[in-house]
Formats: sequence, C-alpha cells, structure tokens
Amino acid sequence: MRTAATARVDVAELVRLRTHRPEAVAEAAARRARRPLVDDTGRLMIVAADHPARGALGVGERRMAMASRADLLERLCLALSRPGVDGVLGTADILDDLLLLGVLDGKIVMGSMNRGGLQGASFELDDRFTGHRPKDIERLGFDAGKLLLRIDYDDPGSLNTLESTARVIDEMAERRLPVFVEPFISRRTPEGRLRNDLGAEAVTRSIAIASGLGGTSAYTWLKVPVTEDPDDMARVMETSTLPAVLLGGDVGEDQEGAYEKWRHALRLPTVQGLVVGRSLLYPADGDVAAAVDTAVGLL
Repeated sequence: MRTAATARVDVAELVRLRTHRPEAVAEAAARRARRPLVDDTGRLMIVAADHPARGALGVGERRMAMASRADLLERLCLALSRPGVDGVLGTADILDDLLLLGVLDGKIVMGSMNRGGLQGASFELDDRFTGHRPKDIERLGFDAGKLLLRIDYDDPGSLNTLESTARVIDEMAERRLPVFVEPFISRRTPEGRLRNDLGAEAVTRSIAIASGLGGTSAYTWLKVPVTEDPDDMARVMETSTLPAVLLGGDVGEDQEGAYEKWRHALRLPTVQGLVVGRSLLYPADGDVAAAVDTAVGLL
C-alpha cells in the first residue's frame, strides 16, 4: 500500500509565512501560471476539498478523517501531482496553503463560496455565503467559483439560499467567471438529519431549478450527483443544456461501484468531467495515487 503522500508538508514553514508575511498569499496568487478552464481534451478533473469549512470532517465510518490539515494538504499535493488532474476546489484557508506550497501553477483553482450551512445545524439549509465572494475570486485570479444549493420544500431557509444563489450567479456572470452550482432536493429524516434525495425525479427537479437562477446562465455550470439508479441519468441530464460535472460524495467502501456509475454518466453529452473529493483523497485502501489515476482514466 502506498502512503497518502510522497512528501511531508512543513507546517512550521506555513505558520512562519502566515505569521510574518501574510502578503505572501496574494503574491503567490499573482505569480500563479493560469490556463483555460477546459483544455484541448474538453474534460475536467477537479479534486474537491471544501468539506471541513462546513464541519463535514467524516469519511465513511471515520468521523474525523479530514481533521488533520497537514495530512489533507499532503493528500491534495499528491493528487494534484498526478497526470490528468486539472485543479482543485477549496475554501480560502486550504487554497491559501496550496498557494504557499507552490502547487497550483497551471491548475484550475475553484473557490468555494457558501459554507454557512453547517452539517447537522438547525440552520443548515439557510446556507449563507461565508466563503469566497465573487470579488475575491476575481482579485486572486482564480478560475471559477462553486456553490451548494440544497432545497427543502419544508424549510424556509432554502428560500434565502435560493435568492442569494441567484444574486451570486449574477455577480459571477458580470465578471465573466464560471460558477458551478451543486443542487439537491433535500429532506429531513424523523430524527432531524438532512438527506439529499438522489431519486430521478428529485435530481431532475433540482437541475431545472438551478438552471433557471440569475439573469443569465451563460457562465453557469452544474455539479450533479449520479442518481440512485444510474440508468436514470440519461433522462435526468436531458433537463438542461448547461455543461455539468459529476460530484463524488462519500462512496464508502464501494469504490469500484462508484467508478462504474461515473463511467456510464461521463458518456452523456452535457457531462464534461468530475469534481471528486473524499472518495479519492481518502480511499478505503489508502492508495490516493491509484484512486486518482483510476478516476482520470474514466475521462
């Protein structure tokens, strides 16, 4: 079994830079070599690491798997070093660390925008925009933003999230910056836990709602799950002409099953790639490089 990373992250050096030269983050962002969002392959492979800012630290049965920042950064550095990986999705703290580590040259950098819907909170669906703002993404020279849109017809907080999402889509379009919208129809269990409905009808409805937000959809992408029954995906993805990427989610022990679902969905005309986090960074067998390489191979 390979280790999670090929090199150790020097936490003391990161802390030193943050303490004595906080301007080093902006300097690193200004130096970063950029590339088009989609290259000649027409495909995207993005590694996601924005879960911790929403208090979602678990992977499968490991409730605090993502709690060690050094370990997460090492896994991210390894993933970003693999051929075919286009970039990373993260919150400011993680992207700032990666900038200081110098691993984002020639990569797509996607800022995570709303992380206020903390996992398990009573206000989880009033998902405030507590992360990157459109002006932050523009100022730092990042390439895109991503937002989470969970809709529960029984929770008024969803309306706040819908309205603020629409305005952020407008602000991103004004700057000609792509924004990836991750929509779900969500419901609470009798115990009060929030669950995303991955049935075909619910995913179809979520795509229809997300596609119509804002004054223009010119810069909007969708970030969608594979439905419970993968055979439903072809019909579900007919709901919109917006370009889409598949999200990974927490696949647990069934890594091969996830790969098979992604493989079939990637053949659909609107699906342009993958944005996957925990299942690649924390695979059950610990082999980050192999998990990333297999996902890249699906493209």
